[in-house]
Amino acid sequence: MKLLYWDRTALMMAYKRLEAYVFTWQAIKAGLMSLSHPQFEALFSGLDWRRVRSMETRAPGTVE
Repeated sequence: MKLLYWDRTALMMAYKRLEAYVFTWQAIKAGLMSLSHPQFEALFSGLDWRRVRSMETRAPGTVE
């Protein structure tokens, strides 16, 4: 995978090659693929980004 990534401060290029797995891609709309940061990290690691979910977190010491 070769990609250009704009983080609103700079344009970055990343390259990744998987030896034993394949990338799972999102549908491209209007020439763009939009992923959250955790989804991108999963994709770049060769994981299925569709399984990434947000989790509710609480500050340490708070009681439910």
